[in-house]
Amino acid sequence: MPRIARTDIADTVYHVLNRANARAQIFDSKKDYDLFENILEEAVERFSMRLLAYCLMPNHWHLVLYPRADNDLSRCMTWLTNTHTRRWHVMKQTVGQGHLYQGRYKSFLCETDSHFVTLVRYVERNAQKANLVQRAENWRWSSVWRRENGTERQKKLLSQWPVSEPHQYLALLNEPQTQAEEDALERSITKNIPFGTEQWQGVIIKKYGLEQTLRSVGRPRKNGG
Repeated sequence: MPRIARTDIADTVYHVLNRANARAQIFDSKKDYDLFENILEEAVERFSMRLLAYCLMPNHWHLVLYPRADNDLSRCMTWLTNTHTRRWHVMKQTVGQGHLYQGRYKSFLCETDSHFVTLVRYVERNAQKANLVQRAENWRWSSVWRRENGTERQKKLLSQWPVSEPHQYLALLNEPQTQAEEDALERSITKNIPFGTEQWQGVIIKKYGLEQTLRSVGRPRKNGG
C-alpha cells in the first residue's frame, strides 16, 4: 500500500503523535519524562516551533504544533525523535538494542476553530481519561499542568493559541468529551483525515492531494466477497 501523502505547511495546526515500539513503555520514571521535556524545549527553541499543547503518556505522546514556515514540522520532529531515541538508549544503557518508536511520527491537520479546542481537550485530558489522575491539570507531564502550575520559565515553552480559550476552560477540560467528538478524532488518527468541518476538509484534501485518506482502511473487498 502506498504511503499516505504528508503535508508540512506553515501557519497550520498539527496534531502529532508517536508510540513506543510494541507498545512498550517509553516513560518509566520522572527521569524519563524529564528527558523528553528537556529535548522538547530544545526542539522548540532550535526550530522556533510554536507548541500549543502536549501530553506525555507512559507508552506514547501527543503534541499540538503550529509551525511558522513550510517544512519546519518535519525538520523539528525528525530532530526531536532521533535525539530522544539516542539519549534514551544512552540513559538506559541499551544502545544498539533496537527501535524505541514503532515508526515515524504521525501528523494530522486541524482547523483553527472549535475543532482546535476539541483537539486540545483530547490531548490534555489523556491522562485523566486513562485514570492516571483525577483532574487533567494534575498530570505533571502536560501543557495544562504547565499553564496552571508551572514556573514562569516553564510556561514560556507554550505559545498562544490561534483561537480564544473558552470560558472556564478547566471545567470544560475535565468533562468527558462526547462520543461524536472522540469518534471524529479517532477517525482522524486512524485514517490521517484532517480534523475540521466537512467544507474545510474538502478544501484541504483537494489542495494537498490527500484523497487517499478518504478510502477505507485495509484491503479492498473482492467482488462477491
